[in-house]
Amino acid sequence: MNLPADHIRLLFGLKLRQLRLDRGLSVSELAQQSGLSVSYVTEIEKGRKYPKADKISALANAMQVDYDTLVSLKLSKKLEPISDLLRSKFLTEIPLELFGIDPSDLLELLAEAPAKVSAMIRTFMDIALSYNMSVERLYLTMLRSYQEMHDNHFPDIEADADRFLNEYSSPGQFVSEALLTNLLKTRYDVHIEYFDPLSQPELISLRSVFRPEHRRLHLNAGLSAEQRSFILAREVGFQFMNLKSRPYTYSWVEAESFEQILNNYKASYFAGAILIRRDALVARLSELFARDTWSNDAFLQLITDFGATPERFFYRLSNVLPSYFGIDQLFFYRFNHTIGQTTFQLTKEMHLSRQQGPRGMVDEHYCRRWIALTILQELSFMQLNKGFDGTLCRAQLSEYANSGHQYLIVSVAHPFQARSGEPAAQQNMSVSMCFAINDTLRSKMKFLSTSSNDIPFRVVNEACERCGIFDCRERVAAPIVLQKKRQFNSMKLAVEKLK
Repeated sequence: MNLPADHIRLLFGLKLRQLRLDRGLSVSELAQQSGLSVSYVTEIEKGRKYPKADKISALANAMQVDYDTLVSLKLSKKLEPISDLLRSKFLTEIPLELFGIDPSDLLELLAEAPAKVSAMIRTFMDIALSYNMSVERLYLTMLRSYQEMHDNHFPDIEADADRFLNEYSSPGQFVSEALLTNLLKTRYDVHIEYFDPLSQPELISLRSVFRPEHRRLHLNAGLSAEQRSFILAREVGFQFMNLKSRPYTYSWVEAESFEQILNNYKASYFAGAILIRRDALVARLSELFARDTWSNDAFLQLITDFGATPERFFYRLSNVLPSYFGIDQLFFYRFNHTIGQTTFQLTKEMHLSRQQGPRGMVDEHYCRRWIALTILQELSFMQLNKGFDGTLCRAQLSEYANSGHQYLIVSVAHPFQARSGEPAAQQNMSVSMCFAINDTLRSKMKFLSTSSNDIPFRVVNEACERCGIFDCRERVAAPIVLQKKRQFNSMKLAVEKLK
């Protein structure tokens, strides 16, 4: 495998430094014995310079090793994780500059403290293996961090969306499925075909497949109108923004690089921006926030008016609220639930709030007081007992028992439609947007400050295992994590008394 020149320099420098330390030599002693300057040896060890053959021979003689051993790219056991990192695609495929990291700074960190960094890398690798983390999942985790770092708002993509709307759509007019279909066929030479998921069950979980060699976009025939419009808009995004490196399936994505995951996100962001126009959304949200009372029906109507799925609408909110309303302390999450079961799966989350909020937990039970879960229970009851087949919206003011942080949470629940064409599994989904209660939120949402505000209030927690609300009727597990923490604190106090 060919390595970039800066990686080869770093590997050589790391090896030289480790050999020098193993022989108990200082930099100045090595410089003196090899006839090189101290500054030059330092530059070599930091991976900034690669010496010529005569100087390599001088260094090898000074440390009593042969030339081939010194230039070999094989590192000692304690530095193997760094070697694995440099040989992997991580430093070449991950655009570190997106996270404000200069790749040269990272290489210098590796050179400054190789043993410590090596141990850290090994730890991260072991964690990833322990949780069976796939490459795609690692990339998606990095993408989520990138979104959170930028408050999920990207002016360059918004500008591309504005440019598209100015060119192909009239002001105030929604982008139609017919327009998107026509553009793909006539401007981008993309032919659209449909596949039947019932006759091709292997494709049942896919919404679309793009075949670049034939310029064909294959769509699942079981898609809803909203899903179909989004996928067409996403494909237009790939073409309009000229995003070449991309995954070819949706919603399941197999990625060969982080660039594919990032471009997939950019195309999806673009799709949301042209389907839910920013100016129209800001105007409608301003009207909603100016109301004296909260209305679940009015919020559902807003989603319907924009022709969006609840998840897509919430996602577009996360693009707009930080930049146009100053509401940046928020988080989004999605739960799936099978009717008749008592378990809930957190399937997506994004935190723009730096405060406490729901996060994925292993082998613990999410608090059953969360509106995201109670709305799923309510929807299941209405489906089983009242023949309800629609969508629910509920709001709740939640206060976390441990921290006292308060949130306004708006949750929408509806039948699960992700696997189009699949026999009914009786699954539901809830998507929720959670806003940290602060002065900014109160100033933007009038209904939070009026005496007529009748949004239900509940004290909640993260998980039953961590919760000290012992009279909770919704509890489904003992507070074992909390009990262990208290036992540990008691033991610490007892140890202090012994002193």
